[in-house]
Amino acid sequence: MSTPGLSYGPLGDRCAHLCVDMQKLFAERFEWATPWITRVLPRIVRLVERKAEQTIFTRFIPAAKVGQGAGTWKRYYERWASMTIEAVGPEMVDLLPPLPAFSPPAKIIDKHVYSPWPEGRLQTELAERRIDTLVITGGETDVCVLTTVLGAIDIGYRVVLVTDALCSSSDATHDALMTVYHQRFVQQVETVEMETVLSAWN
Repeated sequence: MSTPGLSYGPLGDRCAHLCVDMQKLFAERFEWATPWITRVLPRIVRLVERKAEQTIFTRFIPAAKVGQGAGTWKRYYERWASMTIEAVGPEMVDLLPPLPAFSPPAKIIDKHVYSPWPEGRLQTELAERRIDTLVITGGETDVCVLTTVLGAIDIGYRVVLVTDALCSSSDATHDALMTVYHQRFVQQVETVEMETVLSAWN
C-alpha cells in the first residue's frame, strides 16, 4: 500500500517517535541556544499528543564540571566550560515545556554523547518493543539528529525524518544535511513533513 510522501507505506504499530534533545539547554540564553527550536516545538507537540506511548525523548547530559569526559570529550568541556552542569544548573537538561507532561507514558533516555546508541539503553528499549521504524524529530539536524539517524540506519531501522520538525543553530549545515539525505540515503531515509506523518500513522 503506497502512502503519498512515504516510499514504504503507512506507519504501523511497530513504529516509535524518537524526539532528539528538545531541552531547555538549547532554547535558553546559553551558548548552545538553537534559535528556531521554539518554531518546531508546536509541531512536535502535536505528534507527542497523539503518540505519547510511542514517544521516546532523548536528553543530552553535559559533563558535571570541567575536567570530566573521556578522550576528546575532556577537551570539549574545557572549550565549553560554560555549558557544564555546574555552570548552567541541572534543571537546564529538562525537556522544553510542555513535553515533560507527556512522560509517562513517553519514555526519557539520557545520553552523554551526541549519539543515543553507544550506551545501549535506547536499543534495548526498542528491541523490547519490537520496533522496526523510527520517526525522528528534534535537534540539532547536523549533530545529535545526524548521529541518531546514522546509527539507526546501521542497525537497520526504517527511518522517517520529519523535515519541518528539525532544528539547528546553522541554516547552512541544516540545508546541507537535507541534501545529503535526499541524494545519498534515499534508500534508507524517508524525508516528509509532519502532516504526512500525522495522516500516515494510525
